[in-house]
Amino acid sequence: MEKSIQEPNPFDHLIIECQDDPKQIQARYETHRSNRNAQFGDKLLSMDFKGWQIDEILRKLHTHAGADGKTSPFVDPRHNLTLYARPPQHIRDLVAEIQQDVREVASSVWFTPPEQLHMTTLEIASCRPEPEIEGLVSHLQDHGVVPELVDFLFHHRTRLVKPMVSYDATAMALSFVPAAGEETTTAHNIENDGYTYHHLRRDVSSIVTATGLQTRPRYIALSAHITIARFITQDGFVLENPNHAGGETVDHARVAALVERVEKINEKLRQKYWFREDGVISRKGEWLVGEERGLEFCKGTSFYGGGDAVLVGKGFH
Repeated sequence: MEKSIQEPNPFDHLIIECQDDPKQIQARYETHRSNRNAQFGDKLLSMDFKGWQIDEILRKLHTHAGADGKTSPFVDPRHNLTLYARPPQHIRDLVAEIQQDVREVASSVWFTPPEQLHMTTLEIASCRPEPEIEGLVSHLQDHGVVPELVDFLFHHRTRLVKPMVSYDATAMALSFVPAAGEETTTAHNIENDGYTYHHLRRDVSSIVTATGLQTRPRYIALSAHITIARFITQDGFVLENPNHAGGETVDHARVAALVERVEKINEKLRQKYWFREDGVISRKGEWLVGEERGLEFCKGTSFYGGGDAVLVGKGFH
């Protein structure tokens, strides 16, 4: 069991640096994702780009399915314990629109099924043996904090806005930033967005660590994203080249076409789903976290949004 003296909450740093100001917090999230897209856009468009970084485990899950009755299905050995925020229907609809746009230029990409879409609010443990994860589940259940965690959003409303597709050489995601006083499409009263998604991450982390368990989350980064696609093959992005080792080279034109499509999608998102000066807003540009269902306390092989839901919090409408 991972017990230790409680360390400073890593999510507190940003809130302190931003003087607890949601506008500054949103700006930091926006800068993070914009800079990241610019960085990876340059890498993907470079003639030095060597191809996608294939998710080998996900590839094996699809190519070693055992459908022929001879090969054994591949089993993901990585067990995790996480708090997920599952998107409501209107956000799942938005993801489906984007996935269809991407599919037109990259049909070989693996697209996250709607029931597996998720945002990792807190990663409690990852890539552990199953018995260790079960021990952590029991630890948190024994301390009685699991119901508090999954229902936390019911009394702590927070919004995400300004959807944008983020990407790198491994995957694509629909990312958001914490709201900061924009107009709302819902009837729920959220005063000035003073309680941001980053505050939520801080608070659920504090509940977990107060039990004596150190989380060591991977996702301290300023990101609120749903992974919507992953690369599991180079198919469709290579050219035959007998003069090259392996007989193939990267089809840079196809890579560029995908980058261009993502940038066009992002322009459409800004035009249709971001908040405009005339006050016109779209439902799909706003995610009230916890709408339809609360947080999900999930264990098991959950890297791609699967796993076992130990407990799901109550949602609101």
